[in-house]
Amino acid sequence: MDNKFVIETRDLTKAYGKFLAVNKLNLQIAEGEVFGFLGPNGAGKTTAILMLMGFCEPTSGTVRVNGLDPAREPIKVKRSLGYMPEKVGFYDDLTCRENLDFTGRLNGLTGKRLPERIDRLLDMVGLNDKADQLVGKLSHGMKQRLGIADVMIKDPKIAILDEPTSGIDPEGTAQVLDLIQEMSKQKVTVVISSHQLHQVQKICTRVGIFSKGQIVAAGSVANLGREALRKGQFNIIMPIAQLSDKLRDSISKLPGVIDVMCKGNSTTVICDDNISDQLETLVQNETGLKVQMKVEEFDLEEVYMKYFKESQP
Repeated sequence: MDNKFVIETRDLTKAYGKFLAVNKLNLQIAEGEVFGFLGPNGAGKTTAILMLMGFCEPTSGTVRVNGLDPAREPIKVKRSLGYMPEKVGFYDDLTCRENLDFTGRLNGLTGKRLPERIDRLLDMVGLNDKADQLVGKLSHGMKQRLGIADVMIKDPKIAILDEPTSGIDPEGTAQVLDLIQEMSKQKVTVVISSHQLHQVQKICTRVGIFSKGQIVAAGSVANLGREALRKGQFNIIMPIAQLSDKLRDSISKLPGVIDVMCKGNSTTVICDDNISDQLETLVQNETGLKVQMKVEEFDLEEVYMKYFKESQP
């Protein structure tokens, strides 16, 4: 196992009789990543997460979380890991502060350190004005934000969030996504299991697409999109409707350029590498214009459906 990864699995397998819930899963997640687990119900996401957390023992293969084996050292793993289920559970007859205090004490926090951390986390999730309000009176979105504070109370290295934006209005969703990005900035590795693909695309550095117990593709949305939809090629878009013959010829001679196409109000340069900087310099030198190049972006839903369909028999 490579110690530069906080989560790593090799051929991780969980079988229930002849049924393979997880089949030879190979996964590597680095510190500070926001990694999205994507796939339909029954694809193996939950079973994989349970094995990462030490709640489910693998049939075969290996898994390391912060260098530890969750099956052999589950307590140590749980100390460095925070988990927020889809339906966050709190004591409704306790306040926000009291719920966090309870979680903190369960994790061995005492003295001045605990109330200071509670105040800091309530401020981080925007609930400092609700600190002494009963949780039972909070909206669903507020409970989700409190759930993130509850995960962070133990100062985890890894946070696993199951459908963190489920059932929240757009404003609450934006707040939760901002909080997840803030967690990443604090070098917390975040693993998200979600069906909200457009939200995952906004915050995840990489995603893994599950199908029938396996990850059929893993990487950034940009890389997966190029591989699935463009055969690994880059489409660089310039806001220029027509090119002179001289400029078109110069662009065509750049290393890596495959084709140059003018359509509508833009020109697309198809190439086997991201040469946007060289392209920008060339256009400026030949035309005197500083033109902003844009590398084609991909929609995660389109990428997901492409890989998922290809994984079906």
